[in-house]
Amino acid sequence: MLTVEDVKKWMEKFNQEIQAQHAYLSELDTPIGDGDHGNNMARGMNAVMEALDGKDFPDLPAIFKTIAMSLISKVGGASGPLFGTAFIEMAKANTGDVHELLVAATAGVQKRGKAILGEKTMVDVWEPISEKATFTAEDVDRAVESTKLMIAKKGRASYLGERSVGHLDPGAVSTGYLLKTLLAVEAK
Repeated sequence: MLTVEDVKKWMEKFNQEIQAQHAYLSELDTPIGDGDHGNNMARGMNAVMEALDGKDFPDLPAIFKTIAMSLISKVGGASGPLFGTAFIEMAKANTGDVHELLVAATAGVQKRGKAILGEKTMVDVWEPISEKATFTAEDVDRAVESTKLMIAKKGRASYLGERSVGHLDPGAVSTGYLLKTLLAVEAK
C-alpha cells in the first residue's frame, strides 16, 4: 500500500530519472514528434517538485491532485494532460493499492487520449502493466520496446505512417520511467 511519503519518494525518483534522461527523451521525439518531450517533462517535474517541497498532504488524493495540476500546467503537448489525467484518476481512486491506482490511471489515459493498445502511445505501456496484479521492470521494458515496431496511429507521429516504425514512442518511454520508479519505491 502506497503512503503519501511513498508518493513523495516516487516523484523524487521519477524527477531524477526525467532530469537525467530529458535529452534522450527529446532525441526520441525529434524524428517522430516535435523534439520537445524531454524538455517538457523536465519542466513539468521541476514544477511537481516545487509543489511538493516542504508540504504536508493529508492523504493520497491531495498529493495526487497536486502532482496532476503541476503536470497539466507545465508540460506542453499531449503529455501534460495525459500524465495529469493519470494522477487525477489516481486521486479519484482514493486507494493506496498500486494495482487499483494503475487500473484507474490507465482508464483515464485511454479516455483522455482516445487511444487503444497497439497505436504506439503511452497506452501501450499503461495497459499491459495495469492488467497484471504485480509487474516487474522487465515487464515495463518489454511494453516500452513493443512501441518500436508499431505504426503510430495517434498524435504528431501518426503523420509519418510507416516511417514511425523503428522509433520508440517518447511518451511510452517516459511512462516506463514512471512505472519503474514506482517499482523502486514499492520494493522498499
